[in-house]
Amino acid sequence: MTDSLVRSIVDTFGSGNTKELVVFVISMIPILELRGSILAAGLMNMNFLSAYIISVLGNIIPVPFILLFIDKIFALMKKTRLKGFVEKLERKALSKSDQIKRYGSLGLYLFVAVPLPGTGAWTGALIASMLRLEKKRCILFIFLGILTAGLIMSIISFGALKNILY
Repeated sequence: MTDSLVRSIVDTFGSGNTKELVVFVISMIPILELRGSILAAGLMNMNFLSAYIISVLGNIIPVPFILLFIDKIFALMKKTRLKGFVEKLERKALSKSDQIKRYGSLGLYLFVAVPLPGTGAWTGALIASMLRLEKKRCILFIFLGILTAGLIMSIISFGALKNILY
């Protein structure tokens, strides 16, 4: 799903905008995030280092806002017709929180660092906020997770592993 969505975005916006802008915006979109932005960068034949830096920067930008304001935003949304949607998001996030509850900051880092569906900076920050974890510490471990996930995705998307092995 992520692959086809990223391809659609690249096909739609890739030619009229700079590659860097497309990658930056994709990195801030929930679900796609860093994984999608690095995939897009690979599809657009971007330079590895600039793609990595832009993706990491774009992916970290929403994190402090999620940690600081998501409780207030969700409280306001629960007063509208979006209450069911918010409660579903909360249940889904908490269903993935065992690793973070069990291992704390290390669990948060691993949750963000391993690029699997349903993990990433957005969900990690949401879970950290819902668990009332220390915000400054969470930003650090989410950032470290983003750096690691970026390296993993870059190896996959840019074929660095192929170049190392052959």
